[in-house]
Parts: sequence; C-alpha cells; structure tokens
Amino acid sequence: MFEEKRYLTEPNQPLDEVLGPYYAKYHREKCYPGLILHQGKRKMVQINVPAGDLPTLLLAKPALDNDPDSGKNRPEAPGHAEEITDYLLKRISKGKAWILGTLTANVAPDKIEIIDLGRGICFVVIPRSVKFDITDGQHRKFAIDKLIQSADGELIADNDFPLTLVLEADFQQCQIDFKDMAQTKPLDKSLLSSYEFEGSSGIAKALIQQVPIFHAKTDKVGKNPNTKKKLIYTMNYITRFVSCVFADNPNDNLEDCDVEELAQPLVSCLNQFFSECKHTRFISETSVDDLTIDQIFEFKENCILGRSVGLEILGRLLHCIFDPDSNEFFHQQVSQIAKIDWTRSSELWKENVIVSNLTAKNSGKSYKILANAIAIKMAVNKVKEHLGWV
Repeated sequence: MFEEKRYLTEPNQPLDEVLGPYYAKYHREKCYPGLILHQGKRKMVQINVPAGDLPTLLLAKPALDNDPDSGKNRPEAPGHAEEITDYLLKRISKGKAWILGTLTANVAPDKIEIIDLGRGICFVVIPRSVKFDITDGQHRKFAIDKLIQSADGELIADNDFPLTLVLEADFQQCQIDFKDMAQTKPLDKSLLSSYEFEGSSGIAKALIQQVPIFHAKTDKVGKNPNTKKKLIYTMNYITRFVSCVFADNPNDNLEDCDVEELAQPLVSCLNQFFSECKHTRFISETSVDDLTIDQIFEFKENCILGRSVGLEILGRLLHCIFDPDSNEFFHQQVSQIAKIDWTRSSELWKENVIVSNLTAKNSGKSYKILANAIAIKMAVNKVKEHLGWV
C-alpha cells in the first residue's frame, strides 16, 4: 500500500525536459508537439498552431469558379470569411467564449520531419520554406489572417488553432479528401436557434418554457412542425416572432439585448393574449397529452396563429404597443388584439396573407397563404386601421 501511494505522488518528468533538446536543435525551424494518428490508410499528425503562425504556415488554393481542378478546395465564398471575423470580434468584445473548428491541410511526407516519441506522441519540425495546402477551413484561415494582421490582432494573438496534417502529396487525393469532408448536411435554422442562449433565440427559449401554447408543442430542432407529433410551431417561428416584437424585423437577432429583462414582460403579455383570445384559449390551456391530432390539425388549418405568418403579424402588432422605457406592453391594447378575428376566413386577412387560389388541385383548399413582407405589412396595417390605431 505504501509503495503504491509513493508511486502515485511521485512527480512525472516534465515534458519540457524531453522536448528541450529538439527545440534547441531545430530552433531555426517551426516546431510543434504533435499526436500521430492513422485513418483511411493514411498517416496524419495533429498539432496546435499559435494564431500568429497561421498566415505564414497555411496556403489556400481555392478552385476557380468554372475550373474545379484548379484548386484543392471550393472557390472562395464572398463575404464568408468576413462573417467569421465579425463573429470573432463580437464574441471577444463581449467577453464571451468562442470556438473555430479544426483546420485540415496536406503536405508531402518528405517536406517535414516527424520525430516519433512513442505512444503516438511526436515532435514535428517544419522548415521555414514549407507551406501547407489547406484541404478544409480556408475561410477560417482567411478570417484569422485578416484579424491577426489588423489593429485588433492582439485579441486573438494568444490563441491556438488545431491543425490536422494529412501526409499526402497526391493532388487528386487531396481533392477527394475535400469532397469527403464536405459531406455534411446543412443544419436547420430551428436547430441552430436551439443552441443559442442570447438575443432573440434566448428569449424564444424562455417563451417555450413559460408560455403554455408553445410548451411541448414546439419542434425545437426541425424545419417544419409535425402535426402527427402534435407540434404546432418551430424554434425558428418563435425566434422570428420575438424579433418582430422588439425590432419589427424578423431577421434581427437582438444581439445586444438583455434576455431576462425582455423575456418576462413578453411571457406575461402572451399568457394574457392567448388566454383572452377565443381562437387560442383551448389549445393554450390544454396539455399536449390531452390534445388530439385532429384538434391540432384543425387549429393550424383554421387559425392563422397556428402558422408562422400569424405569429409574425402578432409580433409586429405587439411591437406597436411595447414601451421600451418601462419594458411593458399596454395591457388594454393586448386585449384589443386578442378580440380580433384570427381565423383564416376573417376579412382582415383576405387579399393580403390569404388569397384565392383558383388553380388549386384540391377543391377543398381554394386558397393559399402568402408570407412575404409586403403581404404581412398589408395585414398589419389593416388590423391597425380596424382597431383605430391609425
């Protein structure tokens, strides 16, 4: 027992003592500790690269627009690198955590030296004249380059970026590698919103938890709500609604808002609205377990508040009665909005968001719903005129 305890508390030999001689020998080259891995019949090395090294270490070779064989990755997407730079600046300026995924590059095995230290640990020596061709991550590289070379470079200068080196010299195989790594399915906006805790998405999360008509009746990850699963809304529907309420713009992310400060008055407002509105009261007050699929279908079919377009109209109307100084909604006006006819057959929605569809194949559905900005604006103005707000 005594011997085991002594072994566990005995200090390990510092790694610096092992690597020190290598750093001394190769002090004129770029050197990194690394991990060796094998995958897909190839040998790879994972290293962590300081931000300042990336501009001189990595070389992007994007293909020309009409010549995919001219490069090792896709043509540069205009504005994408700038989006990544903006993301970094916004997160850093707010003191928030941020992350960029691993970059992947290839290099001919004879261009670098890998000293195997055992157990998959290695020491990577890169001659100063060697640059790696990016296989995946060119826009991240451009964004980091731009930021590190700008007046704001100190913001990321002390950060490291993981880089996977594929020991591969064959140009065609590098293109195949890029194609293989690009086999990812785009994420639905609802799924992306569900992973956000700030701005309009953060407020939407609070609504889903505290507003009964949304709770357990919202698809938090999908693009479209599945009626057969008793789902009425999606995360994206509610996020856009929140943006309409506080910015009169469904695409405003409300990045600088105080989530808790805005969420609570909106929760109170909506619980008042959905309980006073005769078209939503039953759906709102009934647990999803007690609702039938037919009842959900009927609500979504006959009440525009069961659709994204109805939520956007409601959001823009609530925007008109929100006092940003007191963070309060005018309760009397909330009651006014609750009393209007929110059914699809209402005159308020005809020839704006609900229009005739004489060419419909289904004779029982001789209408179509328009959700464009012009149609919604017309509907909102018609309601405001109906209520005497203009």
